[in-house]
Amino acid sequence: MIEFKLPSLGADMDEGTLLEWRVKPGDAVKKGQVIAVVDTAKAAVDIECWQDGTISELLAEVGQKMPVGTVMATLSATGEKAGATSEKTAAAKVGAGGTALAGAPPAVPAAPPQTALPAAPAAPALRRMISPAARKHAAEKGVDIDSLTGSGPHGAVILADVETAAAQGAAATPRPPVAGTAELPSAEKGAARIAAMRQAIATAMARSKREIPHYYVAEDIPLARALAWLQTANSQRAMAERLLPAVLLLKAVAVTLRSYPELNGWCHDGAFVTAERSNLGVAISLRQGGLIAPALLDAGTKPLTQLMQELTDLVQRARAGSLRSSELTDGTITVTNLGDQGTQTVFGVIYPPQVALVGFGRILERPWAEDGGLKVLPVVTASLAADHRVSDGHRGALFLRELAELLQHPEELNKEAS
Repeated sequence: MIEFKLPSLGADMDEGTLLEWRVKPGDAVKKGQVIAVVDTAKAAVDIECWQDGTISELLAEVGQKMPVGTVMATLSATGEKAGATSEKTAAAKVGAGGTALAGAPPAVPAAPPQTALPAAPAAPALRRMISPAARKHAAEKGVDIDSLTGSGPHGAVILADVETAAAQGAAATPRPPVAGTAELPSAEKGAARIAAMRQAIATAMARSKREIPHYYVAEDIPLARALAWLQTANSQRAMAERLLPAVLLLKAVAVTLRSYPELNGWCHDGAFVTAERSNLGVAISLRQGGLIAPALLDAGTKPLTQLMQELTDLVQRARAGSLRSSELTDGTITVTNLGDQGTQTVFGVIYPPQVALVGFGRILERPWAEDGGLKVLPVVTASLAADHRVSDGHRGALFLRELAELLQHPEELNKEAS
């Protein structure tokens, strides 16, 4: 029997609220399949299954707020016969008040087990919740999702609401709010959302600075050759297919990491685990405020065109609140790029349990000594924040020098996809 637990979707997540189940008992599921939607302080997230199997029981109820690690469901492994419900599973189906959930065997008179799930709170909704599937389906069907009042927990709009609205001709009449919920003005909902997100970020960053001995190094990198190559490459592309400088920087980081595995991975309980792939967490500012860093998976093996497409898609989905759990859990290093509106240099805070963060400031025209003369060239400052328990400043400096050298040969980045 496999226990499916609520995963931690980052150092800034302690709990989540189940918005929707995508499966039912008896369904066969594959690794990577989305089986639930959970709302966190930052977004509603599609939760993926990590193993193949068959759903045995759904232990968590829609609307239930759960701490990370709570058993949400049980699965039978492939080839395993579904047996009698274990005592542990039976106990997990008993609510905090001692009342057995529908279909659960009578509870054994004993002390409440640690796996017991708390009862769903009746707190009023502080912000509008929309499942990623509902948002995507509404866009496809042309349904104005803002006109819908959802039937999910605390008024959450779920997939079924969009399908009903589409069947009725898109502009569905809003249903009355779910009993026990209080509708707040949009401005207040937004403020509550931002406040919760800022608190989550502050908690994670305080933990990072408290537990991780940071060191910082920086390097100025001339980008004249990279930008000239980019301009030539883009002149041969349609407008929608053009590459941004950010994609060159991301690819260069992913490729350089191959020589510095001590910067690519996670530190758990003081032990470092090297990642097999370079999954770049991309820091994305959200329109309503706050920050999120979903990952571009296996960035070092993808050609620039594919990486650009995936970056565009990731930014759009992050801002629409439509991310997958693997994009929030599998990042091996974070890259923050301040872009055209940023400052010259950024020194970031490592996102635990990762051990490094690469920052890029704004590309500026600056005086540069080259070939015995002085020129004015576009220059970007790259910085590295790294964990002194795993690496040191010497290795960090070598990483930035190799990164700088790689960006002098952008054509090699375009070829590199192995």
